[in-house]
Amino acid sequence: MDEFFSSDEFMVMIVPLIVYWVYSGLYEMLGSLDNYRLHSRRDEDTKNLVSKLDVFKGVLFQQSLQAATTFLIFKLTHDPNQSKTTSTSTTSSFPTLARQIFVAMFVLDAWQYMVHRCMHSNKFLYRNFHSWHHRVVAPYAFAAQYNHPLDGFFTEALSGAMAFFISGMSARTSIFFFSFTTIKGIDDHCGLVLPWNPFQLLFSNNTAYHDVHHQLSGSKCNFSQPFFVVWDKVFGTYAPYSIKKREGGGYEARVLKSCDN
Repeated sequence: MDEFFSSDEFMVMIVPLIVYWVYSGLYEMLGSLDNYRLHSRRDEDTKNLVSKLDVFKGVLFQQSLQAATTFLIFKLTHDPNQSKTTSTSTTSSFPTLARQIFVAMFVLDAWQYMVHRCMHSNKFLYRNFHSWHHRVVAPYAFAAQYNHPLDGFFTEALSGAMAFFISGMSARTSIFFFSFTTIKGIDDHCGLVLPWNPFQLLFSNNTAYHDVHHQLSGSKCNFSQPFFVVWDKVFGTYAPYSIKKREGGGYEARVLKSCDN
């Protein structure tokens, strides 16, 4: 057990959680940039159906369940002899790492699209589970992982486990991959359109794209998360949008054409 708490497997449990609160905390401090906000401060107080305190407690509970799931997966699949061999072997080549990361991103996106769309298509699943996440109508950074525990398990925990096993990445590689995934998810919910933000420049699936999904007119569109928009385009759930200046300061994402699904 002592070896586990100093292992890469333990770091996979802990590092993304630390990254989550540090990165979302930075966005909270940047919240004063009113000229870049997709929603005003007043919107966060009046439109959202859950308090920030309840979101904070809900995210902590969600993360404790994810950490427990990760712990169980590694304990059930841990092979001490393989770990010793891996620790003395050479580092994976760059092409191998690139392939593993790409496969993990593909698996994560595919699974999350499927489950996310299912959560919206089935009235029972949406009403009892996924509607928790949509209580946050005006998204902000640390609400990114605010979900019903079962929704979080099937959408995020299972997709992460499959991405890890199917890609064949090591525990050490997964520390960086899941930390990156955590940062990307926070960025998609940050509610700030920042011209210097590399995520918003490199990814079509970004803050404004996901903000459309949180709007009533786009709630049955833009299911893809967290990396690409390919599944929305393939299955006809892509909703184009434009970013306009909002009266009073800031921006708003306006749906140009709602999807039919």
